[in-house]
Amino acid sequence: MTDATGTVSGGTLTPADGLTITRMGYGAMQLAGPNVFGPPKDRDEAVAVLREAVERGITHIDTSDFYGPVVVNEIIKEALYPYPADLRIVTKVGARRGDDGSWILSRDPEDLKAQVRENLQHLGVDALDVVNLRVGSNDGGTDEEPLSDQFGALAELRKEGLIRHLGVSSVSDAQLTEAQAIAPVVTVQNLYNLANRQDDALVERCAAENIAFAAFFPLGGFSPLQSQTLTDVAARLDASPQQVALAWLLQRSATTVLIPGTSSRAHLRDNIAAAELVLPDHEIAELDKIGR
Repeated sequence: MTDATGTVSGGTLTPADGLTITRMGYGAMQLAGPNVFGPPKDRDEAVAVLREAVERGITHIDTSDFYGPVVVNEIIKEALYPYPADLRIVTKVGARRGDDGSWILSRDPEDLKAQVRENLQHLGVDALDVVNLRVGSNDGGTDEEPLSDQFGALAELRKEGLIRHLGVSSVSDAQLTEAQAIAPVVTVQNLYNLANRQDDALVERCAAENIAFAAFFPLGGFSPLQSQTLTDVAARLDASPQQVALAWLLQRSATTVLIPGTSSRAHLRDNIAAAELVLPDHEIAELDKIGR
């Protein structure tokens, strides 16, 4: 839902000059077909979801050219171009898709530059608002591989004006530090939710440094969150478990941002409503036990 000014509940975050986003964002991944591959079953509904997200005040859309591939970015362009002045599209590079739908890590510096140019083309823009370098494994896990060459390639495109801001995805604390030595980092996008809290320390660091921490798979991803505690808290608050899980993330830190995805307008409305849900301290204490 939106407030009287038309801004989606949950507030906004400004991690860098010229970059203000709603903390409740929208992840476009599910606009592709099954397994994030091929066209959607209902393209008209996909277009409608994007338009309603923007109409309801969301200014933060997360995407990638490897969703589909290409399909999702083309739908975003169809639905929203010319883009509203306050809309910020965050994309990522570091993978490609096989003909069979497989996920293929692709982080050669020259191919990363090619991926950036493909995102530019398919979104129909001259510069990308934010580009995240996807570093970890296909399942969202992290590794400790150096990222200087890859992040440096994106930093070159930032100097050329093709990218405005840079971020990293599926990274460790040490990799964030490594990236920051090359160029400013405005966002970290890592797997994080009530049940997967291995990045608690990184969430705190991002809050201290005013870096947007985008929790992907906030509802568990392809294996939805299952917890009797979550169900019980939701029942007491007259909300859905999914709404409680999203509200918990928004209250987790001041710089946590959400990018829940859906291909349904009804589900989109439910997700946005979660930003209005204020969790009492005693309920947060109960929820905190889930990830421990």
